[in-house]
This record gives sequence, structure tokens and C-alpha cells, in this order.
Amino acid sequence: MSNHIDFYFDIISPYAYIAHKKILKHKNIIFNYKPIYLGGLHKLAGIDSPAFNKYKLKNNINDCNLVSEKNNIEFKWNSNFPINSLNIMRGYISVSKDKQNDYLNCFFDAYWKDDYDLSNVENMSKLIRDLNIDNEEFFQSIKEQSVKDKLIKLTTDAFEKEVFGTPTFIVNNKIFWGQDRLEYALEEFSAN
Repeated sequence: MSNHIDFYFDIISPYAYIAHKKILKHKNIIFNYKPIYLGGLHKLAGIDSPAFNKYKLKNNINDCNLVSEKNNIEFKWNSNFPINSLNIMRGYISVSKDKQNDYLNCFFDAYWKDDYDLSNVENMSKLIRDLNIDNEEFFQSIKEQSVKDKLIKLTTDAFEKEVFGTPTFIVNNKIFWGQDRLEYALEEFSAN
């Protein structure tokens, strides 16, 4: 039986942002954050992102607004959506463990609350400085092969576990996909 819940996420996913905000309310449960590159995962799974279908996109925007309002989560659909999240996700992996939570909160909020264009290097640099992370070291680290390889491995491992989107929760080898399935994952965890 699991003593934690695995949480697969990419900062580019609005539903992962909403799920993350919900997770923060469950301080007595260990969530194991598993960063992946959603674009790479979709490619492995042969899935087209809803971002490129105008009907799905319109529904996603409306749905995220409804869900975030119902859950009292500050949310604003990013006017630059979608962007390539590769460097952002490499950044999460490259920062020190003691900075990862701050990094995650900062970048999630910047993109899904404050409407930052995170594809803009200057905007990323400002956030990195705000987190007291050395800019030069950060941008060098996201180019390192070991960081690239780690994100590829995490994404491939997720795909091999049949994860196909974010957010996904895994408890006791059972998959729960979507921010609205957190409650089911919590129930499975509580049954331990």
C-alpha cells in the first residue's frame, strides 16, 4: 500500500495548476510531485492537445473558470497559451530541492494567475531573480544533458505507466486522471 500520492504535472496545464492548489489544502498527505513534459507525453501517446482544437479550447477555458471559481482558486486563462514548457520543466528539475516548491508556486501563479508570458526569457529571468536563484546558473543548468535526460526519463516513465495527460494521480498503482479525480485518489489513499 502507498504512503503517498504521485502527482504528474506540467506547469503548462491549467488543470494541473488547479489540482496543485487543491493539493495544498491536504497538508497531512504526502504528494510526490512528478514533473513531466506534456508536449513529449502527448507525442508518445499520439494525442493532439486540446489547445489546438478551437472547440475543445473554448470549453477548457470555460471549464477552468467554472472549476476555479467553485473552488475559490484565483485563476486567469493565460493570453499566451499555449507555450512550450520545456525550459520551465527543466528548470523545476534543475533547481535545488529546497527551492522546488517555491519555483513551482511562483511559475504556476505567474502563468495561471498573473498572465505572464513565460516564453519570454526576460519574464523568466525576473521570476528566477525573485526566487533568489542565480540567473546565469539557472539558464546554464537547463541546457545540461543530465537535466534534459532526467525530464525525458520522467516523461517516458509516466508514459510507460499509461499516464497520458496532466494532472494524473497514481495511488496503489491505480491511475486517476484529471483535477476532478483528486477526491478519488484521496479515497484510495485513505483506504490503505
